[in-house]
Amino acid sequence: MKRLTLLVLASLLLAACTPAAPTPAAAFTSTPLPPPQVATLTPTVTNTPTRTPTSTPIPTQTPVPHPMSIAALRAGNYPGSEIIIERELERGANYRRYYAYYLSEGLKIYALLTIPDGEMPEGGFPAIVFNHGYIPPDVYKTTERYIAYVDRLARAGYVVFRIDYRGHDKSEGQASGAYSSPGYAVDVLNAVASLKQHPKVNPEKIGMWGHSMGGYLTLRAMVATKDVKIGVIWAGVVASYPDMLYNWRRTGSFTPRPGSSSWRSVWMTQYGTPEQNPDFWASLSANSYLVDLSGPLQLHHGTQDEDVPLAFSVRLAEEARAAGQTVELYEYPGDNHNISKFFTTAMDRTIAFFDRTLK
Repeated sequence: MKRLTLLVLASLLLAACTPAAPTPAAAFTSTPLPPPQVATLTPTVTNTPTRTPTSTPIPTQTPVPHPMSIAALRAGNYPGSEIIIERELERGANYRRYYAYYLSEGLKIYALLTIPDGEMPEGGFPAIVFNHGYIPPDVYKTTERYIAYVDRLARAGYVVFRIDYRGHDKSEGQASGAYSSPGYAVDVLNAVASLKQHPKVNPEKIGMWGHSMGGYLTLRAMVATKDVKIGVIWAGVVASYPDMLYNWRRTGSFTPRPGSSSWRSVWMTQYGTPEQNPDFWASLSANSYLVDLSGPLQLHHGTQDEDVPLAFSVRLAEEARAAGQTVELYEYPGDNHNISKFFTTAMDRTIAFFDRTLK
């Protein structure tokens, strides 16, 4: 009996150690398993300090605008300086003439300065920054150019500041050209700031006159600063950069500075054509910013101008009006780049235009 009991116990122990047969897979697919129970854990607060990152995040870089862009021109600093008189020149009919200079980026920029006779009006005389057109810098002379133009404006009671630009006559610096270097535009904006400091000038009544290349500089100044209250441009290079690339063919006496056209090929190679990179070329053009024009604009152009196309002024007038600006355009039949045949008429219109805003 005792032997039988031992055999039964051994059989039961052997059965317990034998693995059960696996459950068929169909048993898991026919009856889904209940969702697991998620235990809620209460976090333990510790005094372990927050770890400091081992690397410094790289800041987002702001693209640097091209030096010739309007954005770069607006971002510049143009303090000007006191206007220093070096000597007095021969008097005009009702005004005094001076050979003077001011500072632009530390350079002495010389100029012809006229001051009206008589009692100064309250707040000071109205003033005009006069931007001359292209003249080879090595033949340019302060006292020999635009005499009749300055005389008419000065006789009308304006302080006139006809600046030479860097590298012209005795002005310091390099004459690098207007269309590929910002230097001349910087000189113009520093001239405005210098005039504002003159004791006989009303700083709220400063206008600008420009001829040809000087018209290009005038338009750029008027979208870069609000200090220029009104502008007049004769035969101006006032087209967009794509228009200057494709539609500027000179057939007259204008002779550009050697190498002055190299910016066309260099920039198209570096940045692409206007079709490939329209944003770049638009960024250089004052025409892209006409909604910000600082005041009314008057344009004059001869229909037989062989140096700067009449179409440049026509297109600018259309674009400025579309931007909601006040623009007058006068065309002179059969006249040339200097508007020689209709000079008196054009100058009468110019002075009347300035008078409406500055007097």
